[in-house]
Amino acid sequence: MTMDQQGQEQPQGDAEEFAAQTGEGAGLKAAQAPESAEGGAEAAASPWPEDPGELIAMIEQERARNEASRDQLLRARAEVENISRRKAKELENAHKFALENFVRELLQVRDSLELGQSAASESDADVVKLREGMDLTVKLLGDVMTKFGVERVDPMHQPFNPEFHQAMSMQPRADVAPNTVVAVIQRGYTLNGRLVRPALVMVSQAIEQG
Repeated sequence: MTMDQQGQEQPQGDAEEFAAQTGEGAGLKAAQAPESAEGGAEAAASPWPEDPGELIAMIEQERARNEASRDQLLRARAEVENISRRKAKELENAHKFALENFVRELLQVRDSLELGQSAASESDADVVKLREGMDLTVKLLGDVMTKFGVERVDPMHQPFNPEFHQAMSMQPRADVAPNTVVAVIQRGYTLNGRLVRPALVMVSQAIEQG
């Protein structure tokens, strides 16, 4: 047998041993290992159980959680609607009965006027007492109005102010400065500083030199 024939007939085990010694076999095993590792990782990462019973149980639990969340949402929506209706009713009542306290105070003024009217209808009515009663009634009305922020605009002898006064006529005057209120035809009133009715006035003007 020649030496070439002996080299061709070397057993396969020698080749594997040679590959192991040179590291080629280790590389082959390392290349095969990730494939098996990836398969195991995919199996471990799956969120669904293999048992159908467990899967059904998970679905039922999720359905129950969804129903509970839906019930909470409906309750919250109903509560918001109730609050909205209650606030709307409170606002409506506030507008409807905003003058309740003012009317309550005003009733005593009406009572005083009715008493004066009854006294004036008597045959032996005392004019002096009637006048005193009227003065008290006017004062009572003024106190009620002041209590609720109503102030009188009485600009006699004051400079004319178009924001609060309305000139009805002009009067030439030499004794006062021009544009001075010399007569108040009708008093004005403000509510918390806001003009409700302007004062109707007569205003002075300079006398023309002829």
